[in-house]
Parts: sequence; structure tokens; C-alpha cells
Amino acid sequence: MIGTYILAVIVGYLLGSIPFGLLLTRLAGTEDLRSIGSGNIGATNVLRTGRKSLAAATLAGDLLKGTAAVLIAGSFGGAEAAMLAGLAAFLGHLFPVWLKFKGGKGVAVYIGVLLGLFWPAAIVFCLVWLATAIASRYSSLSGLVAGVVTPIFLWWFDHPALAALFAVMTLLLFWVHRANIKRLQAGTEGRIGQK
Repeated sequence: MIGTYILAVIVGYLLGSIPFGLLLTRLAGTEDLRSIGSGNIGATNVLRTGRKSLAAATLAGDLLKGTAAVLIAGSFGGAEAAMLAGLAAFLGHLFPVWLKFKGGKGVAVYIGVLLGLFWPAAIVFCLVWLATAIASRYSSLSGLVAGVVTPIFLWWFDHPALAALFAVMTLLLFWVHRANIKRLQAGTEGRIGQK
């Protein structure tokens, strides 16, 4: 089983490290995504290019690579391999080897992994994200609030292993959003749709 788990981690990491935002904006001929807005490679920063279709495609790609990692690993290694692959995909997005380990913030991949492992929790995450985004117009805050709610929801519905996994992923979310948190505290964080 160790070999299976290692393979699951490799598959998950490689899928997670595909930088859809950067690839799609380059193909579309826009400026380097890392030179605008937050410098992030995710959908929120792609939206700052003014290309809503590219932002939607980036969101879909980042989300689905998390789901794909879980489903592929689950098909050959079972539930534990699926969880490992999901975590590896998340880490691959945050720290992609192709971009000198400087990746995205991981919210879309987080949702994709949730979708593959326990889809009701993905719906809860999205609803909490949406409610917070409507109220605040801060994408970063919305992801963090939804990230806190998710492991609590999973634990409440008797999924302790998943709750532990997503608690770790939520801690990582907070780590990679630490600059956003400082800007939120200072009132200088960019809002959704703001260039």
C-alpha cells in the first residue's frame, strides 16, 4: 500500500501544480498574470484582467484538478489514497515546482477536493463563501470563513478523518493568505471585481 500512496501523492501533486490561470492568460495574450493585481495565479486575479471568461475557465480548471486527483487516486487506491491525493493536489497548487514553488491561494482546489471526497461539504463551502462575498466583497475573507466552517461541518456529520484533513488544509489556507489578512486588517485588501 505504501507504493500506492506514493503514487497517489505524485499524481495529486502533478495535477495540482498545473497553473491554469497563468497558462490561460498567456494563451489569450494578456500580460503576465503575476505582474497585475495581487500577482496571484488564481481566478480572482484573472478577473482583474477584465476577462470574465478566462476567470471562469481558471476557476473550473483549478477546481477540477482537485476533483480529478481525488477520483483518480480513489479508483486505484481507495479512500485513503484519495485523501492523500487531494492534499497533494492542494499542496501542488500552493507550491508548484514549475513556478519555483510560488503558486495560488488554493480556494478553488480546496473546493474541488471537497467535491471529490464529500460533495455536500463542497456545497456548504460555496454557500458560505457566497454569503460572505455578497456581504463583504472580499474573496480572501470569503475563502477563509468558508474554510473554518468546512472541518466543523465534516466533524458534525461524523467524518472525523475528512474533518482532520480539511482542518490541515484550512490552516494552510490561512498561511498562504497571511498577507491578505494583514491587508484586511488594514482596510487595504482588494475587493471582488476591483482591478
